[in-house]
Amino acid sequence: MSDNGGSAVGLLSYETLVHAVAGAMGSVTAMTVFFPLDTAKSRLQVDEKRKSNSTPIILAEIAKEEGLLSLYRGWFPVISSLCCSNFVYFYTFNTLKRLAPSRPGMSRPGRDLLIGIVSGVVNVLTTTPMWVVNTRLKLQGVKFRNEDLHQTQYTGIFDAFSQIIANEGVGTLWNGTLPSLILVLNPAVQFMFYEAMKRKAGRGGRKISSAEIFLIGAIAKAIATTATYPLQTVQAILRFGQYKGDGKGGIIGSLSNVLFLLMDRIKKHGALGLYKGLEAKLLQTVLTAALMFVVYEKITAATFKVMGFNRKLKR
Repeated sequence: MSDNGGSAVGLLSYETLVHAVAGAMGSVTAMTVFFPLDTAKSRLQVDEKRKSNSTPIILAEIAKEEGLLSLYRGWFPVISSLCCSNFVYFYTFNTLKRLAPSRPGMSRPGRDLLIGIVSGVVNVLTTTPMWVVNTRLKLQGVKFRNEDLHQTQYTGIFDAFSQIIANEGVGTLWNGTLPSLILVLNPAVQFMFYEAMKRKAGRGGRKISSAEIFLIGAIAKAIATTATYPLQTVQAILRFGQYKGDGKGGIIGSLSNVLFLLMDRIKKHGALGLYKGLEAKLLQTVLTAALMFVVYEKITAATFKVMGFNRKLKR
């Protein structure tokens, strides 16, 4: 088969599609289970004047002030964004693994990291508008401690897209893209550690249990999240759309906004202020990622078994 034919097979293979669908379903399942933790994390990142830092206290405050269902406010747009995002990421990641086999001069972790970064860039550029809308909807109707934050009035996902484009311009849909592009290191590092630990655990053809997959996924995500959390806070603030910056456009303006927000956070709250909400974020992302990998592995294994595929992945 020619190179072009091989590329077509790699891009459109059934196996790659199974990985993408399984990744999307795994993320939706896991996020639904742990969604209240994501709600707590978002409040801590955006509402600087909220004094409570403990996740259980934040959740109790939200439930008391806004009702129990408010813990799941914005669930649908988040799940929609996450489903699309993980489908794109897993599809791109597994496609690149098929098209770019290991080379003698490159270590497997290095290859996984590089593929993860490229997959992350593709994901960010294609799905950032959904995440901007999702952040707005998730924080709509919230009782902010910070009086400088004002309420938005969107009736749903399509209305949010329409209002943002009409009132703020199409470019607003890519708010927070620069920190998001830097943050592709998060899933890249996560997948690098996940693949490496999984290879080690499965040496000699040993079957890896669901509990081990959960633990491996949790450790990988904890490392990646802790390393990149300050930028995730900046990303959330920019996506919320109420930080106006210095008016500069382009990459320079975006970089200036990122640096200002980081320094402003340190000035107001100290270096530890960069990690406000980390407890909720770790609880949410670590547990979500761990459960997601378990569901993902179960779905792919079951699908390949039913369809008679010999699952010999290029690890």
